[in-house]
Amino acid sequence: MWRSLTLVLVSAATLFAQKYTGPQPEKADLPYLLHADSLVATDAGVAKEENRKAEVVAVVSGATSSAATPLSTPIFVIRIDQLAPEKLEIFKMEVKNGQREVILSRKKKQVAKPIRTNVIRLGDNLYKIEVDQSLQNGEYAISPSGAEQVFCFRVY
Repeated sequence: MWRSLTLVLVSAATLFAQKYTGPQPEKADLPYLLHADSLVATDAGVAKEENRKAEVVAVVSGATSSAATPLSTPIFVIRIDQLAPEKLEIFKMEVKNGQREVILSRKKKQVAKPIRTNVIRLGDNLYKIEVDQSLQNGEYAISPSGAEQVFCFRVY
């Protein structure tokens, strides 16, 4: 019994000690979609905040992102320089009038809820961000909490 338990613990320790050997991000502070042995850079941009009647809306120009994945539970790899990986949030965006938008608040109540993620450290300044739930086809944005900077992608 003890021998089996020791073997399991040693095996688990070696799994956690393994170093990440996958593809490396070319640029720092830019999330990349992980597709097998390759990385696809998300579209970096800025969301403009608009006040519409009783709503506050974040708007990104363009109807679609060039960064796309067929995976409903995408995985991202990011090399960190200035961003805080645990503050990155993912939001679903709606396409309206040729642009992508998300309603942040309506009548001073928060509407947009970030999608759950897991942040895993892979090595020095290298992190993996896993989406915790299945995403529907559509447009999405990763944004540092409270910032206008966005990294867009789409699920198809």
